[in-house]
Amino acid sequence: MGKRHAYRTTVRWTGNTGAGTGSGYRGYGRAHDVVAEGKPTLLGSADPAFLGDPERWNPEEFLLASLAQCHMLSYLSVCARDGVTVTAYEDVATGVMETAGYSGRFTEVTLYPVVTVADAAMVERARSAHHDAHQTCFIANSVNFPVRHEPTVSVG
Repeated sequence: MGKRHAYRTTVRWTGNTGAGTGSGYRGYGRAHDVVAEGKPTLLGSADPAFLGDPERWNPEEFLLASLAQCHMLSYLSVCARDGVTVTAYEDVATGVMETAGYSGRFTEVTLYPVVTVADAAMVERARSAHHDAHQTCFIANSVNFPVRHEPTVSVG
């Protein structure tokens, strides 16, 4: 087994309107803070479909962001090792979650990375590097649903 990496975050509920959850499902706020030592506090809530605040991050968005971030960081690493000069990268990730009763699960995520490379000779490797990045992405390796990639690569 390789190295072990440990992480710590605190999620602190700030949505108690006075009665806790005692006043029922609609009687409490979903607001919470996501805290990690030495980092800015992230303001969280539930998805608005579950009575959350649309101005705060929800867990579903955090999951999409984690997958997109991890893929990007893995991709940049692959490209750097393979001599592909990436000059810009942006990804608009989408996900599908299905719910039934009080439960649900993500069924798929698609990443749409738009990559700019420095030279036309790098385009093919830049395109295929997404496969390698997916294989090494820690977060994608931790989920039980497909994470697809539909990359666009251009020279700039």
